[in-house]
Amino acid sequence: MKEGRPTSFDIAYRAGVSQSTVSRALRNSPLVSEETRRKVQEIAQELNYKVDKNARNLRSRSTCTIALLLCEDHGTANSVINPFFLSMLGSITRACANRGYDLLVSFQQASEDWHADYEDANRADGIIFLGYGDYVTYVEKLNQLTEVGAHYITWGPVLPGQPGFSIGCDNFNSACKATKHLIDLGYRNIAFIGDISEHSPEFNSRYKGYCKALKAAGIEVNPQLQVAAETFEDSGYQAIKTLEKRGIKFDAVFGASDLIAIGCVMALEESGLTIPDDIALMGFDDIPMSGYTHPPLSTVRQDTNKAGEMLVENLLKLVAGDVVESQLLPAELIVRGSCGAQKGRRKQPPAA
Repeated sequence: MKEGRPTSFDIAYRAGVSQSTVSRALRNSPLVSEETRRKVQEIAQELNYKVDKNARNLRSRSTCTIALLLCEDHGTANSVINPFFLSMLGSITRACANRGYDLLVSFQQASEDWHADYEDANRADGIIFLGYGDYVTYVEKLNQLTEVGAHYITWGPVLPGQPGFSIGCDNFNSACKATKHLIDLGYRNIAFIGDISEHSPEFNSRYKGYCKALKAAGIEVNPQLQVAAETFEDSGYQAIKTLEKRGIKFDAVFGASDLIAIGCVMALEESGLTIPDDIALMGFDDIPMSGYTHPPLSTVRQDTNKAGEMLVENLLKLVAGDVVESQLLPAELIVRGSCGAQKGRRKQPPAA
């Protein structure tokens, strides 16, 4: 090896492979066998070799940067980010770092052309979208990205004929399982709180899963037990007030998101109802605060670690020209105190 800074040619000489093989091995390319990748990477570590990102980018015309566009959401009272996406942000950042990519994070607002020229301006190789606000408007912008050949992938619903590629939660089956859990505990008048219009397809899928579980148990779906709500606490609070004004009987509430369910808590307490003795409560997302409500919220946990990894992996496949398919990820039911024991065995008031 020559004196001075080691090069990829030095590694190639030591490993007995070509310089192009070294480059692929250092990028963890599947075109290189695991044995060769390990050998090349061990030699690179031994020589304290550092990849010159600027030189690599010039050769490949790659920025080695991924743009992450977050939808500006109501989130909590002091945030414009839905807390569910904070966990996703961490896993995406880690997945990018593991592949030698930088992450450019930006907000997307309904009033702005957030679908603008990230790739055309050579700011990023591809785009990941988290959140979408109004899905109808969102799809129109995705169609524009598709027309210009942009590389992008979204976290969200997986629907027939939608533009681009998506990684999303299996909302239908997950909500069906959560509703069945409530039914198995003895609840029959289960309210569903969340927008089920075309503007919120994920909530709509959760509602359909809820309906399937009711029908499978021989329970008629009552439209009066459904109230539209957006993903923030006050919307859940107002939805409970709407149910009460309707005078409809309910013994459990399924919030289409944890933020909605958390907003229900205050409204129920104001009405003198106790969770879960009077009303059982189920959420969806398993955001960090859901485990610290009183009582802790039963919910559906989406695997944000797996989701972040798959979003990055599939976006880079798109950039490389590989075949990619939209996918749904399973979710896990998390049972905590807000559902209580079996309805007939719940705590009863002491005898007079």
